[in-house]
Amino acid sequence: MLEKYLNPGTYINSDHPDVIRFVQEKTARYDTVNDKIKALYYAVRDGFWYDPYRLDFTKEAIKASHIVSRNYGYCIEKSGLFAAGARVLGVPSRMGFANVKNHIGTAKLEEVLKTNLLVFHGYAEIWLNDQWVKVTPVFNKGLCDKLNVEPLEFDGHEHAVFQQYSKSGGKFMEYVHDYGTFNDIPYDMFIDELVRHYPHLAKVIIDQRSINLNVPESLSAIKS
Repeated sequence: MLEKYLNPGTYINSDHPDVIRFVQEKTARYDTVNDKIKALYYAVRDGFWYDPYRLDFTKEAIKASHIVSRNYGYCIEKSGLFAAGARVLGVPSRMGFANVKNHIGTAKLEEVLKTNLLVFHGYAEIWLNDQWVKVTPVFNKGLCDKLNVEPLEFDGHEHAVFQQYSKSGGKFMEYVHDYGTFNDIPYDMFIDELVRHYPHLAKVIIDQRSINLNVPESLSAIKS
C-alpha cells in the first residue's frame, strides 16, 4: 500500500544523486528517523529562501533535483524536495495541494494575479508513526521574522501545516479548496488550474511556463 510513496517519481526524484547527497549531508549526524526527518524539514525550510516571484513551471524546474542546485524556491518546489528527501530516508511521502488566501509575502504577485487566491499551494505528507503527517517546509524563518509571523515549527512527530495567524493575532492564511494528495506532482492538473484561475495570464503560462516578475528588490527589504 505504501510502496508507491517510497518509489522515485518524475518530480519527486528521490533517486537523483544530488538529492541523496543533500539528504545525507543534512541528516547524517542524527540517529532516529524522527530526528532525521526533523533535520530535513529545517534544512529545506531555512536552507532555501521562499521566493514566489520567480515561478518556473517547466517540468525540469519543479524536480527536487533542480531546487538543490539553487538557494530559493516556492511552495511546490520546497515541499517536493522535502517529500523526495523523506523517501531517501525510507519514509513514505506524498504531495498535497490546496488553494489558499492571504499567502505570505506575495503582495506584488497578487497584483499580477489580480486576486489574493494562490492556486495549487503545495505541501507534503509523510507516513510517520503509523499515520500521515502534514508538513509545510516552505516559509523560511528569516522571512517570517520580517513579516511578523511565527515560523512554522516541526517536532518530527506532529502536523506542521500552516501559520493561521500573525504574531499580532490577525488572520494570515486560509485554505479554501483541497485538491487531495498525490504520489507525485500532477503536472497537467497544475498547469490547467493555473490557466483556469488566471485566464489573463493563460498565454504566458502556456507559452513561457513561467511568471518572473524580475523584482528581487521586492524582497530586499525583507532579506536585509
